[in-house]
Amino acid sequence: MTSSSFKIGILVSGRGTNLQAIINAIENGELNARVAVVLSNKKEAPALERAQKKDIETVYLDPKQFAGKKEFDRALTRELEDRRVDLVCLAGYMRILGQEFIRKFEGKIINIHPSLLPAFPGLDVQQKAIDHGVKFSGCTVHFVDEEVDSGPIILQAVVPVHESDNAETLAQRILIQEHLIYPRAIQMIVENRPHIENRKVSFKESVSQ
Repeated sequence: MTSSSFKIGILVSGRGTNLQAIINAIENGELNARVAVVLSNKKEAPALERAQKKDIETVYLDPKQFAGKKEFDRALTRELEDRRVDLVCLAGYMRILGQEFIRKFEGKIINIHPSLLPAFPGLDVQQKAIDHGVKFSGCTVHFVDEEVDSGPIILQAVVPVHESDNAETLAQRILIQEHLIYPRAIQMIVENRPHIENRKVSFKESVSQ
């Protein structure tokens, strides 16, 4: 993969296409980072197989083995801290993170969402966009805060909504852009120190150590 010292922990629940886009960007030299671990709450998540094929460490945490959400999130925290990750990336992770976890990694958790936030947070967003009659949709990379899909925006890509679109065709076109901007947003964080003020994200050059 890469010898970069910038370590990413990726949380997944499903197919892992954004995980694959991150892996590809690293292999292509477009992203100067290393995936330290891929964690999932789903044992059969195809994303875990994608990581294993690249000899990336994977961890499955069974939510049923924990007394509650807080205990699960604490186990997740331990796995990430043990590997000293610099950034936590959500890539199709379908559990809502608790307040304690988010505060522990404040400013170091990012997510990609298939709409132009703040429009259409939550689930079924492509259908919502079509039902609402919007002419453009897209995707958003954002920092994660304690509300759902509400954190400060890092990067967005715009996709036109065609009259012939259904939720599936729109999702497919948006996904192409997700695969482009997610690695790009991570690289922006790798290269520069993100600064957040009044919800606006700016980047400053890293200070040499």
